[in-house]
Amino acid sequence: MSDPTPTSSDLIEFDKKHLWHPYTSMTNPSPMYVVESADGVRIRLDDGRELIDGMASWWSVIHGYNHPALNAAIENQLKKMAHVMFGGLTHQPAVDLGRKLVEITPPGLEKVFYADSGSVAVEVAIKMAVQYWLSQGESQKTKLVSLRNGYHGDTFGAMAVTDPDNGMHHLFKHTLAEHLFTVSPGCDFASQDYLTEDVEAVEALFFEHHQDIAALILEPIVQGAGGMKFYSPAFLKRIRALCDHWNILLIADEIATGFGRTGELFACTHAGITPDILTLGKAITGGYMSFAAALCTEKVAIGISEGEAGVLMHGPTFMANPMACAVSLASIDLLLGKDWKADIQHIKTCLESGLASAKVLPQVADVRVLGAIGVIELKQPVDMQKTQAMLVDEGVWVRPFGKLLYVMPPYVMNNDDLNTLTTAMVKVASQQ
Repeated sequence: MSDPTPTSSDLIEFDKKHLWHPYTSMTNPSPMYVVESADGVRIRLDDGRELIDGMASWWSVIHGYNHPALNAAIENQLKKMAHVMFGGLTHQPAVDLGRKLVEITPPGLEKVFYADSGSVAVEVAIKMAVQYWLSQGESQKTKLVSLRNGYHGDTFGAMAVTDPDNGMHHLFKHTLAEHLFTVSPGCDFASQDYLTEDVEAVEALFFEHHQDIAALILEPIVQGAGGMKFYSPAFLKRIRALCDHWNILLIADEIATGFGRTGELFACTHAGITPDILTLGKAITGGYMSFAAALCTEKVAIGISEGEAGVLMHGPTFMANPMACAVSLASIDLLLGKDWKADIQHIKTCLESGLASAKVLPQVADVRVLGAIGVIELKQPVDMQKTQAMLVDEGVWVRPFGKLLYVMPPYVMNNDDLNTLTTAMVKVASQQ
């Protein structure tokens, strides 16, 4: 006889004892909700409740769950091959996706390196920068500069360029590489200019350390997990100019912002700049698989290839996985095949109107919206477990952190669901 189907309590009990979730304790594990299925913008729990997903599964499921076009892309590719090594071999999904990425990303990004995840793409970008300068005979240029409140991933290289306070560097101080940190820009997105003191701080750091700096890494326009801060394109444009002046590469981490989230296909477009290296992830597959890419200019690629090693020193086992490439191409085609800018603008309008009433709440420090991102910033940190449960009771899946209640919904969410989402956020904010 086959084993009986486990009950919800069976799953929860095993999960509690054996499965480690993101940023959780094994001695005091967080409460978990068992998901039975997901479709469109809804997550269906095994007790029958449905939750409107305001997180797009950490900002990746831009077309909603269980999309027939994305399902078909994976199913069709699976019939041919699920995987084949990329060493010495290539395949059409990798070529077609590479052609598409070169076409749609900021001009000048001509070379594509496929990676396993966003954090790994950042690791690759850092390697690109360091190897480039090594090949130029400047082996001392090994330091990275990062913005305060920045977040770039949880692997060691990515963590080393994440905010040293938010990233808990002191726990790993004897293992992490030591890099340089500068200001988090104080100019908001609507500003037509940067703050002079912010730019002066960056320039002073470059003046003192430029001979040792390989690259500056930043999240363009939106600092995500470091606080959901939106800053002016003028600051980004000025940083590009400073990097050029001081002979420093610019890495733009668009893992969270890429593929339309901010109202432009890529956030760098707000400032009209091209970075030397660009990282992509999250929404690249429409949230179907872990996959990422790092793109660079011909200058960087040739510099690395003509250096001592002659190759970029990285090669993941599942690099250019055919199913991931196929579903990524289908996701991009699905996005570009509709008026995605109008969709993002519509979500923006709904978020602005729906969250507006939170501005007068005494508990609220700020309410801000950019593209398909809506944020209520509270004056005090939330109790995440308690607040999460309150939101579930309202029928929505929103995962708060720090002082923030925020959403990055799928682009296909309709007016009624957006209204339910924002109403729940305001109600829960009022109860903090």
